[in-house]
Amino acid sequence: MPDSASRKFIDLIFKTSSKWANWDPPITIKVGHYGTIDRRTGVLQVEGNIYDEAFQESLNQQGLTIDLSHSSCQPIKGAVEEDMIMSSIDVKKGEISLTPQVSALDLASASFKAEFQFQQGKRGAVLVMHRPQQEYIPQGKVLSIIHEARQLRDKYVVSSTFTCPGYYLYLSNKSGEKVALALTANAPVAAAIGVSAGGGASVDWWTDAQAAFLRKAFDKAGQYRYTPLFDLRRRQPWFERTFRGAEVHPTEDDLWPDCPPPWDPLDEDGDEDTVYEESDEDTFPRRSAVEGRFPFV
Repeated sequence: MPDSASRKFIDLIFKTSSKWANWDPPITIKVGHYGTIDRRTGVLQVEGNIYDEAFQESLNQQGLTIDLSHSSCQPIKGAVEEDMIMSSIDVKKGEISLTPQVSALDLASASFKAEFQFQQGKRGAVLVMHRPQQEYIPQGKVLSIIHEARQLRDKYVVSSTFTCPGYYLYLSNKSGEKVALALTANAPVAAAIGVSAGGGASVDWWTDAQAAFLRKAFDKAGQYRYTPLFDLRRRQPWFERTFRGAEVHPTEDDLWPDCPPPWDPLDEDGDEDTVYEESDEDTFPRRSAVEGRFPFV
């Protein structure tokens, strides 16, 4: 399932977090990126960024008054958070079992250690981010104005990102396996990296997992160069409405709701299941699961 593996992982993480996983975290996803979703792989196909000069020029030509280069419109960085763990519903997290392989490690200096039990016959997903930092579009102005931009019709916009110096992602093989994971250091490293120690050490993920769908990395300098997770919004058409004679003003959430994945429910291998039985197709036209959820498409 090479292509469908990414889609299955993204789908599982979305179900538990309502956020989008980046199957290839070294590929940069920035706040303000916009584009479409490859339905086959689940990957965001970036077409531009709302903070690009060309996009600003287009807004000016369309009469949309906003200066996205102004400090009040620029992305905001949040505080650095503790290690973040996201796992699909059927995955159980616990303490690392003391196997001979684990006992040989010096886990006292590990800044992160855990064990994940996956369910037999089902795919499970785990995403771990070391000391992530969120960056996001400021609320209350930017998205409301750029909603009318022609370039964003039928597009997805990245409203926030989570970057980190180290990540680990794993998609199980349905064997009911148990996977141990730790972030270890051979010697003390800089506190800025988040592992209690001092310079010159080799810090990296250790795992006993042996699987094709395992990806991990750690930047030895502690640079925030990976983007494993982000939020996506999709432009929603808005029509003037009144309630008891008063005009209804849309909120940003009305104009840019969170968007579910653009594919039908997936089986355990990441392939799409049909929504209707074949016997129904003669009577009812097929629709995707997404099309059935929204009043406007």
